[in-house]
Amino acid sequence: MSNPNITTALKGVGDIVHDIRCRLYPLTLPGIKGQFIARTNNERALSVEEVCQSLKNRGGFTGDYEDLVDYVRQYFNEAAYLLCDGYAVNSGFFTIYPNIGGTFDSIKGVADKEKHPLTFRVRIGAALKALAKQVRVTIDGFADTNGYIHQFYDIFSDTFNDTISGSDQFVLTGDKIKVVGDDDECGVYFEDTQDPSVRIKVQRRLAENLPSKIVGITPMLMAPKSYRVVVVTRYSTSSKTPLKAPRTIRSSFELDIA
Repeated sequence: MSNPNITTALKGVGDIVHDIRCRLYPLTLPGIKGQFIARTNNERALSVEEVCQSLKNRGGFTGDYEDLVDYVRQYFNEAAYLLCDGYAVNSGFFTIYPNIGGTFDSIKGVADKEKHPLTFRVRIGAALKALAKQVRVTIDGFADTNGYIHQFYDIFSDTFNDTISGSDQFVLTGDKIKVVGDDDECGVYFEDTQDPSVRIKVQRRLAENLPSKIVGITPMLMAPKSYRVVVVTRYSTSSKTPLKAPRTIRSSFELDIA
């Protein structure tokens, strides 16, 4: 028998065939079999306003748009408040829950923010898993192979392509991302998604700087906004002949301040 909770959650979502389009990128991560990986063609994450606008235009919402945005924001603000009190929040499609890292040596141990960082994690629910089975994935061919950013790992929060922890170590993986060039503009940046002219450069020396992997320290002075990772480099596959002009490689995903 079908689960009535899942059926209710999927109503209006799973009654049509959804299509996710993606492109293939060279696989450069060690220890993984295969030649290519697929990545969706998404350019950015949708805001609350954009989702509400879609609900108004496509979903048939008949109420006031401004009220809808306000109610959704109030819901998320209250959910965040309860998460900070230790509760898990179940949306019907996924559950967000607090997670305390590190280990303790005794029952009298005291939680330390550095040794036992508090993070929030997402557990996918049965409804979203059921919906994923109904989605069709279409390959649009190969992506631009002039360089791409595959993954940003934030060591402090132990997250991938999700959050940034200021003044802490990160690991960036991809293809042709090695920082090469004496130009002041060459380097790794965090770019404001709302204002791409605002970029914060990684000033400290990179611990690793390879074509498929960069390890560095995230800048501390970052406003609580969303960012993309940007690599500006003259790197080319020829070690003796760098590019005539710097190339800009921008992540398809967005990152939020932890």
